[in-house]
Amino acid sequence: MAAGGGIDPIHQFEIKPIVGLKLFGLDLSFTNSALFMVLTVAVIALITLFGSRQRATVPGRLQSLAEMSYEFVASTLTGVMGKEGMRFFPFVFSLFMFVLTANLLGMIPGSFTVTSHIIVTAAFAFLVIGVVLVYGIVKHGSHFFGLFVPKGAPGWLLPFMVLIEAVSFVSRPISLSLRLFGNMLAGHVALKVFGGFVVMMTGTIGVGIVLAPLPMLLAIALTAFEFLVAFLQAYVFTILTCVYLNDALHPGH
Repeated sequence: MAAGGGIDPIHQFEIKPIVGLKLFGLDLSFTNSALFMVLTVAVIALITLFGSRQRATVPGRLQSLAEMSYEFVASTLTGVMGKEGMRFFPFVFSLFMFVLTANLLGMIPGSFTVTSHIIVTAAFAFLVIGVVLVYGIVKHGSHFFGLFVPKGAPGWLLPFMVLIEAVSFVSRPISLSLRLFGNMLAGHVALKVFGGFVVMMTGTIGVGIVLAPLPMLLAIALTAFEFLVAFLQAYVFTILTCVYLNDALHPGH
């Protein structure tokens, strides 16, 4: 809520320093964003390390969760790139688990959603494209740039096609980062607005109390939908990463 009593859905995305630190003119403060990144990594470590430590025939909860996560990412990789794509498994698995865990942690009331900041999603997106470029050039050399030259295109049309393919490639990290950022931002803004409506209407006398359950029911339904979106956005980010990495494995059309 804003200071004037109105609904302030943007306040939840504010980055606040927890431990102030300035070094050589740079602000290196430990913020709430950094805190939830650390928590995200800690949760992933708990699931993967402790979940895979026992290797029981009848798995417990953590082991089942770790195995399901492994199988899901592995099947996604092999489905897009074949068995050869498993060389990227550590990279893709790390991305999927971080994005999914950060999204889910952001659903806890009073928490901070790391993936609702464009700087975070853009860093991941450019990292993906960087891996594609480095691996593709190292593995295939100049042949990698055949990715921008469609086979069978008429000679007079080729310059336009190359330009279109180049623009499409450059726009990949932009669309990849904006998709995740936009969905998480919009979902949490909507939750904040509906939650504010519930508080405002229950604080009134008469018709407000009667109508208050309506936005509350919508807020509950939207919360359930946001949990689905949290998983879907992690999945979409992962499968698009696999598609882009496939270009590094098999450049050209």
